[in-house]
Amino acid sequence: MRAFAAFLFVALASLPARAIDIQEITSPGGIEAWLVEDGSIPFTALTLMFRGGASLDAPGKRGAINLMTALLEEGAGDMESVQFAEAVEGLGARVGFSVGDDALTVTARALTENRDQVADLLRLALTEPRFDADAVERVRAQVQAVIRSESTDPQSIAAKELARQAWGEHPYATSINGTAESVAALTRDDLVAARERILARDRVIVAAAGDISAAELGLLIDRILGDLPEIGSAPLPAQAQLQLTGGVTVIDWDSPQTVVSFAQPGLPMSDPDYFAAVVADHILGGGGFSSRLMEQIREKRGLTYGVGTALANGVYGETWRGGMASANGKVAEAIDLIRQEWDRLAEGGVSERELTDAKTYLTGEYPLRFNGNNRIAGILAGMQLIGLPADYVNIRNSRVEAVTAEDVARVAKRLLRSDRIRFVLVGRPEGIAASE
Repeated sequence: MRAFAAFLFVALASLPARAIDIQEITSPGGIEAWLVEDGSIPFTALTLMFRGGASLDAPGKRGAINLMTALLEEGAGDMESVQFAEAVEGLGARVGFSVGDDALTVTARALTENRDQVADLLRLALTEPRFDADAVERVRAQVQAVIRSESTDPQSIAAKELARQAWGEHPYATSINGTAESVAALTRDDLVAARERILARDRVIVAAAGDISAAELGLLIDRILGDLPEIGSAPLPAQAQLQLTGGVTVIDWDSPQTVVSFAQPGLPMSDPDYFAAVVADHILGGGGFSSRLMEQIREKRGLTYGVGTALANGVYGETWRGGMASANGKVAEAIDLIRQEWDRLAEGGVSERELTDAKTYLTGEYPLRFNGNNRIAGILAGMQLIGLPADYVNIRNSRVEAVTAEDVARVAKRLLRSDRIRFVLVGRPEGIAASE
């Protein structure tokens, strides 16, 4: 849930090894946007993000923004749910609405010849959603089903408990879905209020890629967003204060294996040591089968099918976290090995071979899933959300390449301490007890 920036970092690593020309434009109505223009095919991808996301839920209304977001495509203006869906499909377009802790995201893909009509549908969805009673109850039931499913899923239980301990009273501490009780109590008026809290021009981020010029994009943006209020009715969230302490939390769960989530303090992407930390994480647990944790816990001892770590950076807070699952009788040994590897990296740094292999992977891997205008538009919007400059995609590899073994050793010694890790165990682990 908090791994957005970690995902974004990998995504940016996978863009083509060529300079990407990002134009920074301002629409006639004063809305800023980033654009990568590519007229090779008559197709445009657009991503809008509204800052604050589900963290802008009103007190006592947890889950309102999540439910409201899911209803944006369930009818708008004079069109009921089915009519809206048919209008999008008839244009050969794709439109999506989603929300997370940090942003509400709108995506659209359209042929050049149809993009104005698609823009009109987006404008309707954002400014005139219907929130029809039958649609509200149908989507509410879907959210309730997700909440029930999460309540019986050990991984979800572990993640929620870790978030609760990490973030205290901040919205990060609770699920964007809300609880069964909070969602059941939401009214149509609550959904209207939730829309007003977040959908405003003062918090929108815009990115586009494809067959559209800067002038055309400016007009398109104003067409979609011009009727939104200038300012949202809720202030953006405050910075979260991490409250994690080291130790072990055990949640009893009748299962032959124990699910483990763990975290310690991380560092923001603005930190001078961030890229050194990315390399360190890859070597420690983020590099799949090449990582130290996988080698020690899976390959050498067979204690788990998989273990991994990541720098999880949200807009309002960050952690260095990981997870695994292990048989109840083996999980204590696996956790002890995590602590050992944490301290070994902090005390001994990395070898030149590990450093070279990590940097080669981080600068050279270009998965096909990150190709295409739709993904590029999403990445550009995400960069703006977390405050990266427009030239980041073109300088990022050089920053990774500049990391030295001494840099990794310094950041590991600075941050990695096994006694700062909070482990949340869901299962019936043997040989390990809860501790404060």
